[in-house]
Amino acid sequence: MPGRTGERLIAFRRIDLTVELPADRLLLTREIPRFPYVPADPAQREERCREAYNIQVQGLAKRIESAGATCVTVGVSGGLDSTQVLLVCAKAMDLLGRGRNEVKAYTMPGFATSERTHHNAHRLMEALGVETNEVDIRPACMQMFRDLGHPFAEGREAYDVTFEKRPSRGKDFPPIPGCQSARRDRGGHRGPVRTRARWCTYGVGDQMSHYNVNASVPKTLIQYLIRWVAGSDQFGSEVSEVLRDILETEISPELIPGSVLQSSEKMIGPYELQDFNTFYTTRFGYLPAKIAFLAYCAWRDKSVGNWPEVPETRRNQYTIGEIKHWLCIFLRRFFQTTQFKRSALPNGPKIGSGARSPRGATGERPATARPLPGSRPRIRSPIRTTSPAERVLQPAATTWQESSKTAALHGAHRGA
Repeated sequence: MPGRTGERLIAFRRIDLTVELPADRLLLTREIPRFPYVPADPAQREERCREAYNIQVQGLAKRIESAGATCVTVGVSGGLDSTQVLLVCAKAMDLLGRGRNEVKAYTMPGFATSERTHHNAHRLMEALGVETNEVDIRPACMQMFRDLGHPFAEGREAYDVTFEKRPSRGKDFPPIPGCQSARRDRGGHRGPVRTRARWCTYGVGDQMSHYNVNASVPKTLIQYLIRWVAGSDQFGSEVSEVLRDILETEISPELIPGSVLQSSEKMIGPYELQDFNTFYTTRFGYLPAKIAFLAYCAWRDKSVGNWPEVPETRRNQYTIGEIKHWLCIFLRRFFQTTQFKRSALPNGPKIGSGARSPRGATGERPATARPLPGSRPRIRSPIRTTSPAERVLQPAATTWQESSKTAALHGAHRGA
């Protein structure tokens, strides 16, 4: 005699039908935000920028008070990262009721410094009313090249890794004696865009500082923070004008001289796409195939979905081949080549879910990740590629050996 459950099943009505399975793989119908760190809604974006900026200011102000620092020192290149730090330093001094002249700002032109960034650095420092200093690092670098017997010292165009790293380290030496002479705190500006998968000189280079207010701020969010400061006239119209010009400047490490400006995004990938990869790698621990699938759903068609006030001329879309190409570069640099730098990061405020501090943040990773022994590096594409151009852009990716915690996180989301 059937039990209660059996009686309930018998009472169900059964309908037979035929369902045709889709011939191809289906994409998501829900919208995937292109900029996970930047809300598309204007009100939410305004609140996010205000909160992130105030966290940076309050964090630095507290550090200045705790350290008993008489002033702060910061290097200013005329680029986005150092601009944001200088704005935070100036506002922190306002908050503490101290003069902005206690911010010791240094611009240090090198062999590849462009006239535009050099000019904007001076304009910004003077408009903010901080102490303006300039140290030309080229003579010191040339002396080092001569001591090393580097071909560049003989007039040859030898732009190797040694040449690129020497100016990066040279820019860090001038502010350090100033920091130590009068109980000063040196502000750092290398954010996660540098410490995750991009240029970041280790040791006494731009990786190290006494306090790094940008440690948790992605490059895409930094642009909107600066745009928010300019739009709200936090420091007056003159400063806002300089900030808008800085926002229009091509992002470049300015390490190799020449008539063609180095483009960071052409070498290590579009920041908007790499921040997307960073978010889903560190926040959710998704596997590369799933990240590529989500990126393709978000970036395949620029005419679909919401944009956070991005001009139409600057809206981009990417093929699955391009997405895989830049994702492979991100994985190699994030897991294999830069984790040891993040393991020795200085202190900095945690903003949102993007903190990269090795001391209890969300980004614990092994310092020397490597490909799995005997494995053939590969990412299986979740999208069928039909275009010959896309097939050309599909490199082999890398499967990375990660910590047990990360592996467990990946396993938890494998079927998500």
